[in-house]
Amino acid sequence: MANRLFQNVIHQMRTAVDRVIGVIDENGVVIACSELVKIGEVKQGIRDELHYTNDIAVLGGYTYRPLTAGSKNEYVVFMEGEDKMAEKMSKLLAVSLCNIKNLYDEKYDKGLFIKNIILDNILPSDIYIKSKELHFSNEESRIVFLIKFYGKTDVMPFEMLQNMFPDKSKDYVISVGEHDVVLVKDVKSDADIKDIEKIATNISDTLTTEFYTKVNIGISTVVDNLKDLARAYKEAQVALDVGKVFETEKNIISYENLGIGRLIYQLPTTLCEMFLQEVFKKGSLESLDRETLMTIQSFFENNLNVSETSRKLFVHRNTLVYRLEKIRKITGLDLREFEHAITFKVALMVKKYLASKPTKF
Repeated sequence: MANRLFQNVIHQMRTAVDRVIGVIDENGVVIACSELVKIGEVKQGIRDELHYTNDIAVLGGYTYRPLTAGSKNEYVVFMEGEDKMAEKMSKLLAVSLCNIKNLYDEKYDKGLFIKNIILDNILPSDIYIKSKELHFSNEESRIVFLIKFYGKTDVMPFEMLQNMFPDKSKDYVISVGEHDVVLVKDVKSDADIKDIEKIATNISDTLTTEFYTKVNIGISTVVDNLKDLARAYKEAQVALDVGKVFETEKNIISYENLGIGRLIYQLPTTLCEMFLQEVFKKGSLESLDRETLMTIQSFFENNLNVSETSRKLFVHRNTLVYRLEKIRKITGLDLREFEHAITFKVALMVKKYLASKPTKF
């Protein structure tokens, strides 16, 4: 596509420039030229020469310049002549073609299109029009992974993910911050959450073993329309935020599995504080010691089963019953009753949520 773009521009320039002008690719092959017979020729030694000068090279009667500054030059422009005019004109040609290519890439870059969708930088009415322009399938099932990187590595987070998912026609790797990368991936419409979590696990394991970096991954629900990717991205963000509060031992959190934690996260802190004051007598929750709190946690994990909990805690059944009775006297809630247990469980989560909020001075 770049070949035709460059050739079209050079064709329009050839009447204004009375010298041979053209572009060579990374292999030294002429891909565009004002003299059509030269297209396909190979120009040897140009890149080696530019590697040392990094700006301009004069060789064999031509002046060469990289299309972009830096060590990684995909394209090089050339102009007939070794004089000052060739030096100036080659610079003008390089700047012009570079700007045109950037505008073209931006217009037809599917990855940039996806990024604009998830960041709400494009109007919903324009998504359908742009997707048709890019020959983009509008109604395939997709899911969003938000990968948050921790620590410093020699390889950029974006490059790590790009190497793992090189198929740019189906999987889109997008940098949304210095340490945050989004993966928008095609999935089957009936994809199971366990299979999706396996993908996240493979990402985490690969990054840990090959790049020695720790990550947390938030997973959205499956969406069937491009415009819903913005919502999916927000779901992945919520999954990470809620996970930091209620799932601290996990590094992969799915929005679908957040449960009641998602509801608590959306409540205003004043309402949460009022709820705790209504549920617990003043200071009753704080008076529970570490052992008692561990007993409560185990009782919940074992589905309010006294026998199973006492077995897991290695205590006599009567000892556990005594502890539960003690909790009832202190808090007024009997955890052996389902409604009281639900209230207590939610209250503990609310307290944990409030503790995660920054203290206001």
